[in-house]
Amino acid sequence: MPLPFLTADRAFDTTEDVALPFDDRDRWRRPYRPGPWRVGAAAIWLLLASYVLFAAVIIALTGTLPAAGAVFGIALAIIAVALRLLRTGVWVSAHGLRQVRLLHTRTLPWERVTAVRTVQQPVRWLGLPRTVQGQALILVRAGRTADDAPYLLTTHSADFLARPGAFDRAADAVEAWAEEYQRD
Repeated sequence: MPLPFLTADRAFDTTEDVALPFDDRDRWRRPYRPGPWRVGAAAIWLLLASYVLFAAVIIALTGTLPAAGAVFGIALAIIAVALRLLRTGVWVSAHGLRQVRLLHTRTLPWERVTAVRTVQQPVRWLGLPRTVQGQALILVRAGRTADDAPYLLTTHSADFLARPGAFDRAADAVEAWAEEYQRD
């Protein structure tokens, strides 16, 4: 049973992995589901936040209110990090392509996108400095070469580790969006 409230890709639950014709294409959507590593990491952050909130309540009941407020602020920061971690990834719409990272977001209109393609090359494993051989979906922008193209998705990221089929579907979906809007 699908849980549409957990994913940002409600329109991609069809068997063909394409958006339904009545969907609003101006709305930002992630063309894939968040991976188990990303969801697990966010769950651990939220579990930590629950312990910190419990500590804030205990400090408020037994200690000073300013200290409880500081611990409560730390808990809110942990919750914000967990939610941002769930939101990271590649989002597409009729307006362009948006890459959301933990600390910043980059949006690029389709007019500035030259190509989106999959290449075989060394990629980072779960974003750590260690590299392994894998595939990456790269974005070639107008006025730049493919050598300095940023990664959009990789086979060894938190969304696609040990899920090569999911990476292929997501890469195909992003490439299809790029093809459709580069023609217009």
